[in-house]
Amino acid sequence: MKPTLTDLERLAREAGSILRNGYNTPHTVHFKGTIDLVTEADHASEAFLLGEIRAKFPGGHILAEESGNIQGSNADLWHIDPLDGTVNYAHHIPIFCVSIGFSTNGLLTLGVIYDPMRDELFAAEKGKGAFLNGKPIRVSETTELEKSLLVTGFPYDTWDTELDNFKYFERLAKKTQGVRRLGSAALDACYVAAGRFDGFWEFKLKPWDVAAGGLIALEAGAKVTTIDGREDFLSAPLSILASTPGIYEAVREQLRQGGDWAQASRSTSGEK
Repeated sequence: MKPTLTDLERLAREAGSILRNGYNTPHTVHFKGTIDLVTEADHASEAFLLGEIRAKFPGGHILAEESGNIQGSNADLWHIDPLDGTVNYAHHIPIFCVSIGFSTNGLLTLGVIYDPMRDELFAAEKGKGAFLNGKPIRVSETTELEKSLLVTGFPYDTWDTELDNFKYFERLAKKTQGVRRLGSAALDACYVAAGRFDGFWEFKLKPWDVAAGGLIALEAGAKVTTIDGREDFLSAPLSILASTPGIYEAVREQLRQGGDWAQASRSTSGEK
């Protein structure tokens, strides 16, 4: 049995309610790295999602942030981030979400991202468009870099990585109306899809960070690739550039001029 978009929406909303119900409580925080956190809510949300998927859609492979690679027996693949924006959540900053992507036979077909604090559910099915709470969304019509607003994020090894995104942040901040950093790659991609941002880039990601968001942005009309232009943004070395088509080439050119990110991303991918 294959899941439908409605199935993913239900899973995301129910996992999101776990996060929302625990938001104002004291959090148990553990450190996977210097700035890489995990809370009790990450585990509770993921346990719920894994239990539901195994019970209702058995046999699929699952890539989940906390549990890692769970082998299955068929051609289905789930990309699960039970709490994207854990650092925000741990600090009681209400910018986080649940992200669920679904692929079968190597094709990404469904993506849902739910922000429980704003009750915003972003969803997409391949070839059928992107939606926010059931209403169609589209990327912005911005065509000039200097009139654009961008968003980015930083890897968990940002203290000592060869691939220093701060220099790209500075470069593009001086060429645009600004660059924001929300702390949730999944929401960054959705905000591009909804036309709130004009472009999003980030290095050194994991598939669960961008599977659902990448599909939602694509279905909303964004051009979505790796930073070096590959259409398969789920293959290593992972990076993403999701942009309204009118400024895609301009953003890529600024990233190209900003430094030797291609070599650095190959040498450091997958460390976090």
